[in-house]
Amino acid sequence: MAWDDLHDSNNPDPPRGPRGTPPGGGGGGGGGGPQFEIPQFKIPKLKGSSVLFAVILGLALFVLPSVFYFVDQDEEGVVVRFGKYIRTSEPGPHFKFPSPIEHVFTPKVTKVRVTEIGFRTTRSGQKKDFPHESLMLTGDQNIVDIDMIVQWKIGDAKDFLFNVQNPIQAVHNAAETTLRGIIGQHEIDEALTTGRAAIQIQLKEQMQTLLDSYAAGISITQTQLKDVDPPAQVIASFNDVTSAKEDKERKIHEAEGYRNAIIPEARGKAAQVVRKAEAYNQEVIKKAEGDASRFLQQFEEYKKAPKITRKRIYLETMESVYPQVNKFVVPEKGGGVLPILPLNSNLSSALSGPRSRK
Repeated sequence: MAWDDLHDSNNPDPPRGPRGTPPGGGGGGGGGGPQFEIPQFKIPKLKGSSVLFAVILGLALFVLPSVFYFVDQDEEGVVVRFGKYIRTSEPGPHFKFPSPIEHVFTPKVTKVRVTEIGFRTTRSGQKKDFPHESLMLTGDQNIVDIDMIVQWKIGDAKDFLFNVQNPIQAVHNAAETTLRGIIGQHEIDEALTTGRAAIQIQLKEQMQTLLDSYAAGISITQTQLKDVDPPAQVIASFNDVTSAKEDKERKIHEAEGYRNAIIPEARGKAAQVVRKAEAYNQEVIKKAEGDASRFLQQFEEYKKAPKITRKRIYLETMESVYPQVNKFVVPEKGGGVLPILPLNSNLSSALSGPRSRK
C-alpha cells in the first residue's frame, strides 16, 4: 500500500498495523486519530537592554582574568604577543592584552635546580647508578667512576624559555661533555685525591661558558664531584694504593713539622750562646780596663808615698786572704801591749770579760 493511500477517501479498508490489526488496538473499534499531544513551550521575550547586559557580563567574566596577572617575588613575567617576545615584567601586578593576543609565562628565577650525572635519586631516597654516564677515561688511560651534582638556576627568563627546547637536558649534556673533557686532561691520582677542588672549579667555568654560547639563560651556581672511585672490579687495589699514598703524605708532613720545630729551636740556642759569649767578652774587657785603671791609680799613689802604699796594699791583701779571721795590727816593736788570745770567734766575749751577775 502506498503512503498516499492513507489519505485516500475512496479506500474502503482502514490502515492495518504490523500484525494486520487496526492501529487503535486489539479487538475493539475506534478511530485512527493520534494517541498523545505535543506540549507547547513559550519562549519569553527578552528586552534589548537585558541582552546587552548579558553580553557585557559574559565578556567581562572572560576578558578580565586574561588581562590582569601577578608575578611573585621569585618569578619573572615573560609576555609574548602572538607567540613573539614583547617584554619582561618584574614582580608585582601587571596588565596585558587579553588572550589569545598576549600570553604570560612566569618561571621561578630564584629556584635552585639540581641535575645529577652518573646516578639518579629516586623518590624513596635510594640511589640508582647509570654507568654509561659515570665511567670516564683519564689522561693516563685509566677508568674512573664519577658521580656529579650540578646546581643551577634561571639567569635570563627570556633565553631560558625560547632559546633552548629542553633546558634540563641541555644542562645534563653540557655537564657530562665538559666533565669528560676535563677528566681526560688529568691523571687518575689527581681526580681521586688532590685535584678534585681544581676540577670542580674548572668544570663550573667551562660549563658556564658552553651554556652562554647557546644563550640558554642558565646560571651554574655550583658543581660538586659527589663520588670519585675507580671501577668496582679494582676498587680494593686502588684503596690500598690510596692508603699508602696518604701514609706517605702524612709521614712527609710529620717530618716537615719536626724540621720546622727543631731548626728554629737550634737557631735560638745558637743565638743565645753567641749573645752569652759577646756578653762575657764585654765583661772581661771592662774588667781588664777597670783593673788597669785601678793599677795606674795605685801606681800614682805609690809614687807619692811608696812605704805607706806598700803597707796599705799588704793589709788589704791579708784581709782578702783571711776573710773569716779576726785580725789585729800591732806595732813591730813592743809597746807594752801583750798578745791577745785566743784569736777565734770567742774573741769578743774574751775582750768583754765576765759579765757581772745581778
